[in-house]
Amino acid sequence: MRRYIPVAISLSLASASFVAFSSSAQTTSVVAPDMPSHFKVEADSFDYIRRDAEIPMRDGKHLHTVIIIPKNSHNAPILLTRTPYNADAMVTRRSSGHMSSALHGYDNMTDVIEDGGYIRVIQDVRGKYGSEGDYVMNRPLRGPFNHTDTDHSTDTWDTIEWLVHNIPESNGKIGIIGVSYDGFTALEALFNPHPALKVSVPMNPLADGWNGDDWFHNGAFRQQMLPYIYNQDATRSNTKKWWSNTYDDYDLYMNGVSAGAVGQQHGMDQIGFFRQLIAHPAFDSFWKDMAVNIQLEKINLTVPTMLVHSFWDQEDIYGAIASYRALEKHQGNKDNIFLVMGPWHHGGESNDADTLGAIRFGSDTGLYFRKRILEPFLAHYLKDDTTQPLPSHITTWRSGENIWETASDIPPEKCSPCNKLYVSANNGLSLSKKSSGTAEYISDPAHPAPYLPRPNQQVGHESGDAWPNWLASDQRSFSGRTDVLTFTSSVLDKPFKISGQPGVHLTASTTGTDGDFVVKLIDVWPEEVPAQPEMGGYQFMVSCDIFRGRYRNSLEHPEAIPSGKMQLYAFNLPITNHTFLPGHKIMVQIQSAWFPLYDRNPQTYVENIFLAPATAYKPAKITVDLANTWIDLSKPTASTPLQ
Repeated sequence: MRRYIPVAISLSLASASFVAFSSSAQTTSVVAPDMPSHFKVEADSFDYIRRDAEIPMRDGKHLHTVIIIPKNSHNAPILLTRTPYNADAMVTRRSSGHMSSALHGYDNMTDVIEDGGYIRVIQDVRGKYGSEGDYVMNRPLRGPFNHTDTDHSTDTWDTIEWLVHNIPESNGKIGIIGVSYDGFTALEALFNPHPALKVSVPMNPLADGWNGDDWFHNGAFRQQMLPYIYNQDATRSNTKKWWSNTYDDYDLYMNGVSAGAVGQQHGMDQIGFFRQLIAHPAFDSFWKDMAVNIQLEKINLTVPTMLVHSFWDQEDIYGAIASYRALEKHQGNKDNIFLVMGPWHHGGESNDADTLGAIRFGSDTGLYFRKRILEPFLAHYLKDDTTQPLPSHITTWRSGENIWETASDIPPEKCSPCNKLYVSANNGLSLSKKSSGTAEYISDPAHPAPYLPRPNQQVGHESGDAWPNWLASDQRSFSGRTDVLTFTSSVLDKPFKISGQPGVHLTASTTGTDGDFVVKLIDVWPEEVPAQPEMGGYQFMVSCDIFRGRYRNSLEHPEAIPSGKMQLYAFNLPITNHTFLPGHKIMVQIQSAWFPLYDRNPQTYVENIFLAPATAYKPAKITVDLANTWIDLSKPTASTPLQ
C-alpha cells in the first residue's frame, strides 16, 4: 500500500535535509582520490628485484638506469645496454612476476639472460627519456665536432664505475650488448674502456651513417628515415609523432618534391640533426668524424668483441662489417675480435629465425646463434666458464645450402682473383666472356621505380612483414619494368659459390648531368619447387645497393656527370656468402631509382639535392656499355661446415 505524505510536511523535511547537507559539506573534506601519490608494487613473489638509479656523470648530469637482478643472485655478471629507446619501456612487467616477462625489446634476449643468471641493466642515453643532458643523434667522440668533456665512451665509463661499486650481487664483470643504435653505443664503449668491461657485443650496429647505414647509402639519402628523425629528435620522450596526409609514402614524397622540402614542410628545420643533413650531403669531415669504423682503426682492442651482422639488414647493413675490417687492421686485435654473419633482417638474431619472409632455412638460426655462439662467448669472459669452447672467430651462414660455416677470416673488400659475371646482349649473363653493344632505358623521376610494390607505408610500419624482410622480397614485379635492365644466366648445372663483397664495375652514360644506379644480384629459383610451390620462379636478392653518380670520382667532392659520355661507376655491394644451386639461375638488375626509400635524383646536377627545385627533375636516357660492365665475385675462402 502506497503511503502519502502531506505536502507541507514534505517541504519541511526537504528543507531540513538541505540544512543538514549544507552543514555537513562545511565540515567534510572533498571526495578522496583513488590513486595514491606513489603506488608500491607488492613484488615479494617476483623472481627478480628492480632498482632504479640516477647515475651521475662526470659533468654532473644524471642518467636514468633500470637494474633487474634475479632473486638470490650472488657473484653474477652484468649485461648493460645503453639506449635512446626508453629504458622503462624495455623493462616493464607484462603478465607475470617472472624476469622473462619484464624483459622485452630486441635487445633483451631473455633465454640467454635468464639461463645465464645475468643482472640486466638498461640505461637511457644522455638527453632521452629519464636521463638529463642534451641528446645528439650520433654524438661524436670528443674532438673537432664535440668540444665537451663527455661522449658515449665517457658516459659508459662513468656508468660502469658506479655499477661495480653499487650492485653488491655482481661479480664486478660487465658486458655491453645492443642492437642498432644500442649496438652503436656498444661500439663506443671500446674507446678508453673501463677495466671492468670484459666483453662487447655490437649487433647490427650503426657505424657509418653516410656510406651504408641509416642515413645514406653511397650518397643517396634514405628519405623514409625522416619520420624516425622527427620522432626521435623533436622531443626527449618522443611525444611528437610524424604525420602524413597520404596512405602511400610514394605519394607523400612525390608531392613533397625533395627530401629537404618534405622535412621543412614538417617543421624539421627546428631539429639540429636535420639541419646537419642539409648542410652535409657529401662525405665530408662531419660524417668522417662520426664514422665509428674510421675511429676504430686507431685503437688497440683490449675488450673481446663479437660483432653481429645480418645479411639482409634493412637498416644498418654496413656497420658490423666495416667495424670488423677496421679492427682487424691491427694484427694485435685479432685474438679479441669475433664476427657472426647470419640470415637475418635487422635484429632478427634476437628472435625466432627459421624464415626470412618467404625464405625457409629449415632450422631456427636465431636460437642457434644465441645458444651455441653468444651464450658460450659471454660465459667465457663474464663467468670464467671454460667448460664450453669459445666460438670460431668467424661464424657465417651459407645461404642457398642453408648451413653454418666457420672460417679464419672474411674475404678482402676487393677480390683477386675474381669470378666475373658479365652482362651480355639479349638480356643474358655470362660467367665466361664479355659481350659487345649497349642496353638502354629511360629513367623518369616522375615515375621512379619503387623498392617495394605500392602502397609504400612509413618505414617500420609496413603492413605485415614488408619492411623487415624487404631485402629478401620477390623482385619479379620490377624485372618486367621498362626502366629496369634485367640480365639472366642460363640454368646452372652445378653449384656456384660466392663469398665476400660483390664489386660493381658499371660503365654507362646519361643524357642528364646526374643520376643514381641500383644494382641487384639475384638468385632465381626454378619454376617448380615441389616442397614450396609458391616459390616457383622466386627472384631472391642476394646482395644489392645504390650509388649516387655525382660521387663516382670522389665521395667528398661531387661532380656533374658529363652528358652523353661513358663513365665508370665502381662500388661494392654488401657482403654475402651464398650458393646458387643447380636448377637456379643468376640474375642482375640495373635501375636508377629505389623510391621512396631513397630520395629521387633530379638527374640534373644541382648543388644540393636536398634543396632541388621541381624544375630540376627531368627524364634521362641511360645507356650501359655491355663490354665494360660486370660484377666481380669473390671465390669462397676455406671454411668448415658446422653441425
